[in-house]
Amino acid sequence: MIPVYVSDVVIVGAGLAGLAAARELTKAGKKVTVLTKLHPLRSHSGAAQGGINAALADDDDVELHMFDTVKGSDYLADQDAVELMCSKAPETIRWIERMGAVFSRKEDGRIAQRPFGGQSRPRACFAKDRTGLTLLQTIYEQCVRENVLMLDEWYVGDLLYENGKAYGVVAYNIRDLTPAIFNAKAVMFATGGYARAFKINSNAHANTGDGLSILARRGLPLEDMEFVQFHPTGLAGSGILMSEAARGEGGRLYNSKGERFMEKYAPEKMELAPRDVVSRAIMKEIIEGRGAKEDPFAVYLDLTHLGEKKINERLPELRDLALTFLGRDMVKEPILISATAHYSMGGIPVDINGHVRKNPNELTQGLYAAGECACVSVHGANRLGANSLLEALFYGRWTGANILKDLDNLDLKEAKNEDAQKLLDEINTILNNNGNERVSNIREELQETMSTKVGVFREEKTMIEAREKLLELRERFKNIKLDDKSNAYNTDLQEAIELGHMLDYALFIVEGAINRKESRGAHFREDYPKRDDENFLKHTFAYLNENKIDIEYSDVKITKFEPQERKY
Repeated sequence: MIPVYVSDVVIVGAGLAGLAAARELTKAGKKVTVLTKLHPLRSHSGAAQGGINAALADDDDVELHMFDTVKGSDYLADQDAVELMCSKAPETIRWIERMGAVFSRKEDGRIAQRPFGGQSRPRACFAKDRTGLTLLQTIYEQCVRENVLMLDEWYVGDLLYENGKAYGVVAYNIRDLTPAIFNAKAVMFATGGYARAFKINSNAHANTGDGLSILARRGLPLEDMEFVQFHPTGLAGSGILMSEAARGEGGRLYNSKGERFMEKYAPEKMELAPRDVVSRAIMKEIIEGRGAKEDPFAVYLDLTHLGEKKINERLPELRDLALTFLGRDMVKEPILISATAHYSMGGIPVDINGHVRKNPNELTQGLYAAGECACVSVHGANRLGANSLLEALFYGRWTGANILKDLDNLDLKEAKNEDAQKLLDEINTILNNNGNERVSNIREELQETMSTKVGVFREEKTMIEAREKLLELRERFKNIKLDDKSNAYNTDLQEAIELGHMLDYALFIVEGAINRKESRGAHFREDYPKRDDENFLKHTFAYLNENKIDIEYSDVKITKFEPQERKY
């Protein structure tokens, strides 16, 4: 018999979005179970460095924050969702601050704010360069205070979903492979992003996009998956993130000729142009042979003019990272950086209140998503820096509040033992397979393919090659063999299951990108370099149909800002 645990709400993922929802629900007296494959404080929200946006300053306002976000999104963001998030941003900052989040301060005691790319005003509230960790620790402490049930080292492998209604998840305990069913009236996914599909990326090893494929395998759509953000400043070679705060504080980009090359690409905003613009500029310098002398696949980020005092005060973690992974002290010399796969604008389609969509016009029942795994869509085709922590914190809390409203009208559909069969079959197949393929080899080929053929610059021919390669890798995946067949902390098994998810959602990225015959935000096609509002001012909704992806489109919500040419 497989144990069945019953609660009002099951939340998958314990980053900012998952914990913000869990706190709201538990505080309201609901029984919540949070499942996470690693300890909540190891969630990737803690890796966010630079800041969280809110229009707090006297010369700033919500409308300006909205406009910057919509313009940054290349007009693909849904403007009703953007308005909700931006108008609630100041309140969100006050909410987390009153719970104990310690922000860096100005001399007059007010929260300090730094400039970020694509923003009209300095509006990124920050805690040195450890903002995400500060917020995550604060919300985690509050969840402990409210006695939220957080079960770490549980791997969720399947969603219980029938006739448009979710009623729980199936998971196994990573410690000993014990399976369990978590039955609930409502299920919320907050499983983060999926940049691990790319070779050079800034993401934690846990960011394998499992939540997205779990829903896709149940026939639910994924939205705008072709929009993957490349952060301009990852450390050369490893992709480890050098926060946008480095440019916000005054960092400058140079090529091997000593040219401050952003003058050519964004003369007004320079290094503080949006991420898609700066990433393409860096890659163009590299492709055209003006990469750094020490490493032709990188350019220079120079912060030496800021001085040791300011770097230690504002960017201490970045200095440590550059010393540890590059052997360079940013106080004394420029560091080497290049674009790194960083963030997913697309994901699980949800309405403005966090309900998962069955298709563009219908909602599921009892199923929710928030944070990076969800697509509201507040980021459209390109996210502005410091809007991700805001989205995770605000929409996590907001979705929790909406689940609370819905709970009285949701029935508990009872889970049965056979509901676990799909996951048990997947585990048994992988453990008992005796093929000749290695998980690590297939993963490496997947990451190489995505980086070289579906990266910063894209074109039809290479993306079709990527699709063929993915189909080949999916076939080869059926023939894998694990060395470790044990039950205790079997990381080989977990990596194999995660790879299966990566191969699934990578197909969505490629198919969406092939079908979108235009350039918009982070999706840049050399064969279609212009934005095409007539044909593609719309969201991609894609469905997994065995080995192929079916695509339909839905309208973008435009309320205040009509699309115009995007210049910086």
